[in-house]
Amino acid sequence: MTLPMNAQKVSMHFIEKIKELSGENVKVCMQCGTCTSACPMSDEMDFFPRKVMHYSQFGLLQNLENINSYWKCASCHSCTVRCPRGIDIAKVMEALRLLVLRTSTNYIEPSQIPAEKLQEYPGIMMVAGFRKLTS
Repeated sequence: MTLPMNAQKVSMHFIEKIKELSGENVKVCMQCGTCTSACPMSDEMDFFPRKVMHYSQFGLLQNLENINSYWKCASCHSCTVRCPRGIDIAKVMEALRLLVLRTSTNYIEPSQIPAEKLQEYPGIMMVAGFRKLTS
């Protein structure tokens, strides 16, 4: 099945945007699944890292838009260390988060966090969370 010409342009633009943001070429992924087996957060994800990479390879942004996988990524780089192709999958996940955040949509809303929780949470956790989850 071939995509209509305008859909092909959109997919190539998405693939190039991931490469620009992450520095990684998702096209070299051979879908071995090593990333998923190494991921400590895969049980919490809608799609396993291998499936995220698969959709990224084909520029299927619509399949990746409303999932939690790249938000649940702990950026521990276990997948990267074990990837036989040397792809930094954590960087790809970060690029996907950035693409969502560039739409000016916060994944968490800082103003909705109760004041008592703000005092309870460690400062470094708050800074990391805001960097990762807000636009």
